[in-house]
Amino acid sequence: MQFSTSFIPDIRFGAGIFGSLADMVKNFEGTRAALIVMDGFLAARGLAKDLAGELMEAGFEPRLYSDFSGEPKLQHLRAASEMARGADMVIGVGGGSALDIAKVAACCAASGEDPMFYALAANPLPKKPLKKIMVPTTAGTGSETSATNIFAGPEGRKLWIWGPETKPDLVLLDPELTISLPPNLTAWCGMDSFIHAFEAATNRNSPAWVHAGAKLYAHEALRLVAGSLEAAVKAPGNLKARGKVLLGSCYAGIAIDNCGTAIAHNISHALAGLAPVHHGLATALGFEATLPWLVEKDTTDLNEAARAIGLSGATQLPAFVSKMMDRCGVERALPKVFGGFSAQDLAAEMRAPENQPMRRSTIREVTDADIDVFAAEIMTLPKTL
Repeated sequence: MQFSTSFIPDIRFGAGIFGSLADMVKNFEGTRAALIVMDGFLAARGLAKDLAGELMEAGFEPRLYSDFSGEPKLQHLRAASEMARGADMVIGVGGGSALDIAKVAACCAASGEDPMFYALAANPLPKKPLKKIMVPTTAGTGSETSATNIFAGPEGRKLWIWGPETKPDLVLLDPELTISLPPNLTAWCGMDSFIHAFEAATNRNSPAWVHAGAKLYAHEALRLVAGSLEAAVKAPGNLKARGKVLLGSCYAGIAIDNCGTAIAHNISHALAGLAPVHHGLATALGFEATLPWLVEKDTTDLNEAARAIGLSGATQLPAFVSKMMDRCGVERALPKVFGGFSAQDLAAEMRAPENQPMRRSTIREVTDADIDVFAAEIMTLPKTL
């Protein structure tokens, strides 16, 4: 057996560890100025001001970019990259959007190139990007350990920038930062991390002889999230549960970094190509719709993933996932704006070139007829959010 596991950043875990960030910056020699990329609602709570003060006290020049909301757009990447020019480090604090913006900015500021220069791997990333510290606060995307960075391009379509150069040098996992996340977002993000782990462990890229190292992280992520998500949703101050979901999200990020995703993410990316929708919710809806079809394949990987969460086999997975979504209060509905789109619109997005890697990675062949069926099922959901 031969396999390789991609580079995993230095990961430090602990409640309250965020308070030591400024001291950790001191370990990066030559750092004078650092750009903080932070979710706007976190900045509004004073977190950015506190962090900037701690950096100044430690002798560093802080800058702040928080003028964004929702999923990253090209203008956000460009603005952050411009602010990072002349800095030595980028610190990302927030959900996947903040982290992806921060990682891309660290590369573009170092090279002077526009983010579109690197979109869809059109050109190699700079070998010496700015130093990066990532601090996730949503326990969902796993972006802190992933080489994949998602954003909306000039026409609104989801694009990606991929490369190990975008990975951080240091990751801080502080469950205290996730306490303020509302129950619905906690559930949506947690489902996203569960599906990351599941798809990484079961798709065409994940047989044991290819990525045994990634399965170690994927299966542990499944156990951590499945065992703690409900408690994190229903008791936001439960730091033990919050910590397990946060660590599971991080491990799931490592898994998809090595093995990628599959059909549920094809659907969620396609939905986002039509209109704004939370990635975790869209992925959960796509997962529940396709899982009964998927487990008919009855592979060793599917059964191993089921056993990792205490089930006897893959056939039990659809009921388990639906019950987990029920317990976590996940409403099966789409935002109202999707009332203006048809199943044919969604199917077209699922067939779009940028979404084909996820289609091809699925362990079961996804035919055009399958896409039509899945799109029809998703678009029959209520448009009430």
